[in-house]
Amino acid sequence: MTVKERILHSVLFEVFALIIMMVGASLFTDKNPAMIGGIGITLSLIAMGWNYVYNLGFDKIFGADRLSRKLGMRVAHGFGFEAGLLFVTIPVLMWALQMDFWTVLILDIGIVIFFLVYSIIYNWGYDQVRAKYFAPKMA
Repeated sequence: MTVKERILHSVLFEVFALIIMMVGASLFTDKNPAMIGGIGITLSLIAMGWNYVYNLGFDKIFGADRLSRKLGMRVAHGFGFEAGLLFVTIPVLMWALQMDFWTVLILDIGIVIFFLVYSIIYNWGYDQVRAKYFAPKMA
């Protein structure tokens, strides 16, 4: 993938995730939607930076042929990404939500489970759309 495409990949991932998170937060919490939106945007910006670095490294180690990646590779990819992101998101959420470590850890694990499933589905879908509609034009 080119730098432009990696940026597009990250931005689309975060935009869709933010929409899902905002809808979920408004349905299932009593928190101010504006505050949740601010936290979501902050976490999205952090995740986009990590996404770019992580996927660049992942492609260098495991190759750039994304369509040949099987489910096991995609699950490992998702777990690695989310584990790295936990180190940054826990302190940010503790500060923003004014909650203790254990409460935020449980909350963040729920977020990680959602994003793990979401990232596997998103990356598979992105790769399929890219191969069908854009890869022939890039060749």
